[in-house]
Amino acid sequence: MQQITLSQVLPEVFRERTDLVSEVWRQELSFERGQHYLIEASSGAGKSSLCSFLYGWRGDYLGRIAFDDKDIRTLTPQAWSALRCRSMSFLFQEMRLFDELTAWENVWLKNQLTGHKDKKTLESYFEALGIADKLHAPARLLSLGQQQRVAAIRALAQPFDFLLLDEPISHLDEANAETLARLIEDEARSQGATVLTTSVGKHLPLNYSFTYKL
Repeated sequence: MQQITLSQVLPEVFRERTDLVSEVWRQELSFERGQHYLIEASSGAGKSSLCSFLYGWRGDYLGRIAFDDKDIRTLTPQAWSALRCRSMSFLFQEMRLFDELTAWENVWLKNQLTGHKDKKTLESYFEALGIADKLHAPARLLSLGQQQRVAAIRALAQPFDFLLLDEPISHLDEANAETLARLIEDEARSQGATVLTTSVGKHLPLNYSFTYKL
């Protein structure tokens, strides 16, 4: 996948708003593969909605979203499955880990779908992010910051053309945020991929090609 385009997209919940000022909603906008985008927003502006629309998780929007000029409303469940396996990865704001699985099992389960990474590489991510000692701990026992790091590693455990990150460092300190940024930058570069990050203030320290106010 080379391009995502938004044409007059607006969450249905904002349908009646006449005071909306946005560089994303109700605009003609394209996200190109290989570029990095930062979407800055205030709370309630719809940043998580945007990510969910792009991932096909929700469809309660007006306008048109297209992948390589194909309207995503026409995609079959099989097509979405293939996209989420090979072309698009998503770090949810709420992490969505399997609570009863260990940190390692959450990551390895994702990796087994494609065999994208080897065991040693994934373990090195845990080490770099300071959670190597949590490999075999159930996800439900981890702190929010630890869960966020596990979820980030899981998002990297697959091939992608576009990586969606919804407030990826909201629970991280500066050192871990910088480490995560380096891991993401290296992986995106190796795949020629786009990183699209949302933020309500504290943002992932990447070199962004474009910044938009939601």
